[in-house]
Amino acid sequence: MLRIQGSKHTCQNQPELNSSGHQPPLPTTCAWWTPLFEFPVVFPDAKCLTQALRFGTCRSTSVIVSAVVCLLFPPFDAADAADRTNFVIIMVDDMGYGDAGCYGGTAFPTPNIDRLAVEGMRFTDFHSSGCVCSPTRAGLLTGRYQQRAGIPGVVYAAFNRNRHHGLQLQETTFAEVLNDAGYATAAFGKWHVGYEEQYNPIHQGFDRYVGYVSGNVDFHTHIDGAGVFDWWHQNNLTKESGYTTHLITKHACDFISRQHDKPFCVYIAHEAPHDPYQGPHDKPVRRLGEPKQLYDHHEPEHAKRAYAEMMIEMDKGVGEVLDTLKRTGVDNRTFVMFFSDNGATGPGSCGDLYGMKGTLWEGGHRVPAIARCPGRIKAASVTDQLALTIDVMPTVLDFAEVSSTATLKLDGISLVPVLTDDKTIAGRQLFWQYGDAVSVRDGKWKLIINGGKKLKQTAFAIPNINWKCPDDNRHELALFDMATDRSEQTNLIHRFPDRVATMREAIAQWQRDVSANATTQPEKSQ
Repeated sequence: MLRIQGSKHTCQNQPELNSSGHQPPLPTTCAWWTPLFEFPVVFPDAKCLTQALRFGTCRSTSVIVSAVVCLLFPPFDAADAADRTNFVIIMVDDMGYGDAGCYGGTAFPTPNIDRLAVEGMRFTDFHSSGCVCSPTRAGLLTGRYQQRAGIPGVVYAAFNRNRHHGLQLQETTFAEVLNDAGYATAAFGKWHVGYEEQYNPIHQGFDRYVGYVSGNVDFHTHIDGAGVFDWWHQNNLTKESGYTTHLITKHACDFISRQHDKPFCVYIAHEAPHDPYQGPHDKPVRRLGEPKQLYDHHEPEHAKRAYAEMMIEMDKGVGEVLDTLKRTGVDNRTFVMFFSDNGATGPGSCGDLYGMKGTLWEGGHRVPAIARCPGRIKAASVTDQLALTIDVMPTVLDFAEVSSTATLKLDGISLVPVLTDDKTIAGRQLFWQYGDAVSVRDGKWKLIINGGKKLKQTAFAIPNINWKCPDDNRHELALFDMATDRSEQTNLIHRFPDRVATMREAIAQWQRDVSANATTQPEKSQ
């Protein structure tokens, strides 16, 4: 693999999408979709080289390379492509642990998510690395704790907050690594790790991008919470009619259909069931230039009905993706991973877990997760392996047989032994932090500090939780045995003071580690 060192870059002149929303056919002389260059091209590093070879040009003045592309990157033949694992990573937004039928949900049907569980492995102790949107996405993309990337909290849409923050280009994403290994890569849907063009997915290893870069958009008008239009094709704002969930599914299926004869990775980041609560036939809730909502989509009866419709449409989209894999003949060599970015809020359900999105109680980050790869992952299997979304990247790279995980110094670990050999990975500690709240899992034990006050019982609260609080300081410091008390009802700090002290020290060490050399964010818009 050619490596050219230098400073980071900004790649431009991506191919335009035509009026139908499709990318024009690209040359197929090489598996890298490259035209045949026979003239000097300027590249500062391998990342820019990859973009330029695929799409034409990259702005730079560092190194001159004269190359014939197909000599640099020999094409994959059909046999090679047939041996390589494809990847479909599906992350949904604010779906609770108890929403899907395969996790005990009964409020609405989820036949295709349930189908994934029937055909793959269902996790019962899988967690998002954050309890809100942006942090989890930064961790997922880099395979490291999001604190290292300088994204410990939400990147907000409001112009008077941190809208100018994002995933800095010095970070390495799983898409970049797979890109270097010859994979076609695409992202469709929610980005939320950078609003400004410099943070666009096409600069982070994704060949194709269609979606929105904010935390949420009106499902029909595609306007974000600040009243800004937010629907992108590559790095261009583009008007495209349609319900967000349907558009994300359509573009993902189109990409798979075009790339099925080459190794590919597609990251599908659904908006559903995040608010605004809008079904496919609801009216728009936002107008361009006006951050104020046009009606109260949080009204309990409306939200309950719309949430169900949103889940149903998203579930249909999962089914369409699975059907596309089967129709194109790549089903048996495609690894599919489905999970949520954090726990539920509003009308969603976290099952028997306490807490919800935005908290470090189990309901805030224990999420549904299912992995499927026919012939490699046993069908209808269930695991209680403790795992985190930062494990997705090393797992994908392991399946792809890419050997760069050690040099990247990932915090996550490969779950391939769990998925393919039904093994258990023990002896690891996992950490969460959001604001002043921080927690650690060490095997079956969970310590949580500054977890927050007891949640109020409202129309949106999680049902069937009967708290038994043995002391008044329960929400300042608590220890739980997750093997017998995943609802976090019995505080054990007084019974195991030595364990509490040990776990508190582990938290302090982790905080020092992730803050050392953490990526800094710009003080203002660049």
